[in-house]
Amino acid sequence: MAANNTEYSSKSYYEKANASYKSRKRFAQIIICVILTFVSLLVLYPLVYTVSAAFTPGNSVSALSIIPFGNGVTTDHFTKLFTQTNYLLWFRNTIIIAIGTSASTVIVCSLAAYIFSRFRFAFKKHMMMALLVLQIFPSFIGMVSIYVILMRIGGLDTLWGMILIYLAGNIPYNTWLVKSYMDSIPKSLDEAARIDGASNATTFFKIVLPQAKPIITFLAITSFTGPWMEFIFSKLILRSNEKMTLALGLYAFVSDKKNEFTDFCAGSILIAIPFIIFFIITQKMLVTSLGGAAVKE
Repeated sequence: MAANNTEYSSKSYYEKANASYKSRKRFAQIIICVILTFVSLLVLYPLVYTVSAAFTPGNSVSALSIIPFGNGVTTDHFTKLFTQTNYLLWFRNTIIIAIGTSASTVIVCSLAAYIFSRFRFAFKKHMMMALLVLQIFPSFIGMVSIYVILMRIGGLDTLWGMILIYLAGNIPYNTWLVKSYMDSIPKSLDEAARIDGASNATTFFKIVLPQAKPIITFLAITSFTGPWMEFIFSKLILRSNEKMTLALGLYAFVSDKKNEFTDFCAGSILIAIPFIIFFIITQKMLVTSLGGAAVKE
C-alpha cells in the first residue's frame, strides 16, 4: 500500500513538473513572439511609411499622417518622374555603370586570380600583400588623386570614368577572394590539359573558369549591386544632368532648397522594384554559388 502511494506521489510530481515546464515554455514563446512582432513592426514601418509618402498628395513629409495612407492616394508623383524629370535617363546611366562594373570586375579579377593561383613569378607575394594593404585603406583617401587622374585622361563626367573607379575599388579584395577559390581547384586538371596540348588561355577558359563558376557568379552579382546607389564618387565625377545616376537624380529632389520628399519616395520605390525582381531571379543562383564557394576539395 505504501509502495502504491509512493508511486502515485512520484507520478503526480512528474506530471506537475511537466505541466510547469510546458507552461514556462509557452510563456517564453509568447514573450519571444511579442518581441519579434515589435521588432518587425519597427523595421517595416519606415518602409510602409515611404510607400505611403510616394502615394500621398503634396510634397512635404512633415504634413503626412503617421498612419500610412491617411492623407489619401495619388499617382501624380510617378507621373511627374516620367514626364517632368530625366528619371529614365538616370536609370539607363545606372544600368550601364552597374553592368560595365560587373563585367569588367569579373574579367580582370578572374584573370588576376588565375595568374596568382597558377603561376610563379618575381614579387608575387609582395604584389598579393600590396593588394591586401590597398584594401585596408578607405577609398575616400584617394578622392583627390582620382579626380586629378580622371581629369587628365578625360574621364570626368563620363560613365566609363565611373566604371573605372568602381573596377579599381573591386580589384584588391575580389582578386583575393577568387584566388582563394581557385587554389582549391586541383592543379592536376591544368596539367592534364597541357599534356593534351592546351594553352594557358584554353586551360583558363575551358578548365579553370567552369570549375570556378560559383565564385564567379557571386562576384558578378555583388559587383552589379555595388554601384547601384553609390553617391560619393558619383557626386564627385558626374556633373551634367545627362550623366546623372539614380542616386544623384533622387538626391536633387531633397537638396538645392527643394522639399520634394514625396517625389523622392516615389523614385526610391521604383528603384526597389527592379532590384527586388533581380534578387528573386538570382536568389537561388546566389545561394547555390555561396554554397559551392564554401566547399573545398
